[in-house]
Amino acid sequence: MRDEEEATDGPPDPQLHPERSPGFGEDPAGLEDIEVDRDVTIGEASPEELRASDTEPVEDASWETLLAVLAGDDVVERRRVALALAERGDALDTEEVETVVRGLARAATTDDDDEVRQFAVEALGKLGEGDGVAIETARTLCDDPEPWVRAEAVVALDRLDRAGNEDVLRAALDDDHHAPRRNAAISLFKLHGEDALDLLLAQVDDPSDRVREWAAHLLGGIDDDRARAALDRLTDDDRDIVRRTAARALEVDAGSFRRQFGGAIDGTETTLPGEDELNRQPDL
Repeated sequence: MRDEEEATDGPPDPQLHPERSPGFGEDPAGLEDIEVDRDVTIGEASPEELRASDTEPVEDASWETLLAVLAGDDVVERRRVALALAERGDALDTEEVETVVRGLARAATTDDDDEVRQFAVEALGKLGEGDGVAIETARTLCDDPEPWVRAEAVVALDRLDRAGNEDVLRAALDDDHHAPRRNAAISLFKLHGEDALDLLLAQVDDPSDRVREWAAHLLGGIDDDRARAALDRLTDDDRDIVRRTAARALEVDAGSFRRQFGGAIDGTETTLPGEDELNRQPDL
């Protein structure tokens, strides 16, 4: 079992903690005593849209069929097959992968649906190793108008060639949305280790608690007095998750952290506030 104190795969999502659940510790007498948060909003996604991430219905379809659907009119199915194509790498030969990558690149740069573009660039990150089209597409999408597409493009570049695309990753540190900023910092920490100290110190004062949380987490991997001073300051942050992450980071062994660090919540179903299965956290 992984040592929770090291948290080498990233800080836990605060929304998953039982004590964060509405009504925790309360004992209402009946339903009429339960107050619903007035800030809760219910999205307008249809059941079909919410099922778009389920690729089981197309798991037996050929890659040619999936590419045809990706170019079709059904937006839900385009989302589904973009995700499905990401998992087909082991079943394709080199020429087939090239064809699929080009189909995904077209969808990623031309589809008018944000989620299709996001899922297509995610697939490119998984299939396009060494492919110039995949890399150039991901670089282009770092300027997409949708922030979650930009965030996923950063993930793709991290997978495809983080060192060769450091210029774009550094530019993403100044993105106006927290997700690209956070993902860029994670990628650059993986690239530079302790030499990423200055960029992480800059994120200690980021307006987003998600960025500050990750800055605290990554600073745990840097054996430097400035890192420890920043973590000490973050233990007084106004957000509980940042305070707790900073406290844990002060306890980990920096060298062990760097050796074990594998990036953010890869391969999980974790979602964040404001996100859902169709707009989920990029798995850098």
